[in-house]
Amino acid sequence: MIRKILFLVPLLTLGGFSVSYAADSTTSLLPGINLGSSDPVDVSNTFKIILLITVLSIAPAILVLMTCFTRVIVVLGFVRNALGTQQTPPNQVLVGLALFLTLFIMGPTFEKVNHDALQPYMAGKITEETAYKKATDPMKEFMAKQTREKDLALFMDYEGKKIPKKIDNIPLRALVPAYSISELKTAFQMGFIIYIPFLIIDMIVSSVLMSMGMMMLPPVMISLPFKILLFILVDGWNLIIKSLLMSF
Repeated sequence: MIRKILFLVPLLTLGGFSVSYAADSTTSLLPGINLGSSDPVDVSNTFKIILLITVLSIAPAILVLMTCFTRVIVVLGFVRNALGTQQTPPNQVLVGLALFLTLFIMGPTFEKVNHDALQPYMAGKITEETAYKKATDPMKEFMAKQTREKDLALFMDYEGKKIPKKIDNIPLRALVPAYSISELKTAFQMGFIIYIPFLIIDMIVSSVLMSMGMMMLPPVMISLPFKILLFILVDGWNLIIKSLLMSF
């Protein structure tokens, strides 16, 4: 035990000197970041960098819960499960396709946020509060169009408030979860419709195998080629992506 303590002492001492040196040389190691400066320009640049790091840290949550990503990835997952192709297409392919579809669908909204909020703020023309409002307004407008009134009322009633008449007055803390469960319901509805033709094929194959007395043969082995053939003949991927685009 004593040997372990003696071994840790120089390491902790070295770590303390490293942290002290890093704190003393912040301005030299990180240009543009000076927490002890009294210059308004330096303080403003430091605040912008901290704000950017904060946004990047919550970017995955924003992407999943405040865009169309949830609906797209859930529907694509239903397609793969309905086909019964296990891990084909792979998760990386589905997530990549869902990401680029999200960027395509959300393109006009992102452009509006960039034009009205990000660029004027980076140029110093508007304040942080104004930039935040101009950035959230287009997102609120998009989410409100896809959110069911019943889902929004669930969270507003929990706070003891009524649904505002203007979209701008809806708080994000209520709109985001309401939008999320609305997206999940819509995705499950689309997934149910996707499942129906493949379920019919499974039932037909199972009935034929039972009538032939081939009970030991898994129906999935026989129905899988027919489901893939049906999906190819109707140009399934085109129909699925078209349905997703039209749903927005």
